[in-house]
Amino acid sequence: MRGFLASSVGVTCAAALVLPLALSAPAQAATRAAKTDPAVPGSTRSLPLVPLGDDRALGAAAPEQGLTRRAVRSFSLVGVIWDDPDTELRGRVQVRTRASGTTHWTGWQDIETHNHEHGADPDSAESGSGRVRGSTAPLWVGNSDGVEVRVQAEVDERSTSPGESPLPRGMHLELVDPDAEAPSGKASTAGGRATGANAGKDSATAAEATHEATAANAELAPLGATEIPALSKARTEREYLAAHQRRPGAQPYIGARPRIVTRRGWGANEALRERGLVYTEKVKAAFVHHTASGNNYRCSQASSVIRSIYRYHVVSSGWRDIGYNFLVDKCGTIYEGRAGGVGKPVMGAHTLGFNSDTMGIAVLGSFAATRPAAAALRAIARLAAWKLGLYGVNPRGKTYLKSGGGNLYRKGKNVRLDVISGHRDGFATECPGRLLYGKLGSARTTAARYQGR
Repeated sequence: MRGFLASSVGVTCAAALVLPLALSAPAQAATRAAKTDPAVPGSTRSLPLVPLGDDRALGAAAPEQGLTRRAVRSFSLVGVIWDDPDTELRGRVQVRTRASGTTHWTGWQDIETHNHEHGADPDSAESGSGRVRGSTAPLWVGNSDGVEVRVQAEVDERSTSPGESPLPRGMHLELVDPDAEAPSGKASTAGGRATGANAGKDSATAAEATHEATAANAELAPLGATEIPALSKARTEREYLAAHQRRPGAQPYIGARPRIVTRRGWGANEALRERGLVYTEKVKAAFVHHTASGNNYRCSQASSVIRSIYRYHVVSSGWRDIGYNFLVDKCGTIYEGRAGGVGKPVMGAHTLGFNSDTMGIAVLGSFAATRPAAAALRAIARLAAWKLGLYGVNPRGKTYLKSGGGNLYRKGKNVRLDVISGHRDGFATECPGRLLYGKLGSARTTAARYQGR
């Protein structure tokens, strides 16, 4: 397996690349043509923030910026971005929204400001693309048509020179609608900025991007499938043994393959992301995250939440694709994240400094003060048991990972971590929230049991 993977490490791969660590699928899948739909509707509106309060005369150097209450086009997710991704927003970001078609305004809701640790590794092609911007975490607010936002700096006179802004330059409020009509069936733009490497390309290019994403799973499901079906443990083991040319009597430690909703299933607009599929060498560990996007969503809305996060990562934050390899909703449904194939070692942008040889699993929601659903925890364990099993990894074990650089470990340091770790184990952050992090011990034990250990 390792020999087949080596040629794909850190490189952009052809759309039809098939690696042998994916499990087999019906023979007809290889010959079935992928259906091509128009770009999935969606839009992003970007509004520049302005000075607020008594310091309005200071202009861009004002310590409080935002937007007063106003009516806007329909949106469901918000976030704040700024020009320099290396500049940290030190302060508080709050938003109020009005439910569409009503006069009801919410109270002030906090938006998580620390988000740069969810991103590509330092010195990677993705982080050095010139498109990346600083950003808060996204917040799901549901269908809304009114907004008010305020950003208040933590003013430190010792670190702020006269006339210098205590807030990042170029702040914009991003209003994301996952379901609005896109012009001409193409990717829409955000405030005049490019939406990704394929923005403005014709429908043929969009079709190629769609085929590239769905072909990456061609050994697991027919081209164009909206989901990869679950398999029994016995069937998973048989297909694993056949794919790895092991003797029939061997006992692989691998969990049953869970049902996974594909990118096509949740409605990814493949024209938004950068073309090409980027892989790391193997999967040695899984980092668990929360999206910090709030818990105010129904499971029937999960695909809309994911489309919104995807659009926010690519259009607003300038990433090549959604950062996570997998996402899990509160009902325990598992979704494919970054394009490249669910059985393959896709290079994500989820744990700054530790994206190589890992995968990122994000649970939709915020778990600093809210307990994660039991169904979501079981889904983490099922997914880890299967995906780590493809690479012969024990979910209850430890592994060494080389740091790409971060605020806990210097670049190049070999770090011993749990195979199933929380984001905070690799970077000083609150993610995945105190109450989700506290459940990772049981997730390790359950995943190992699912593998038959």
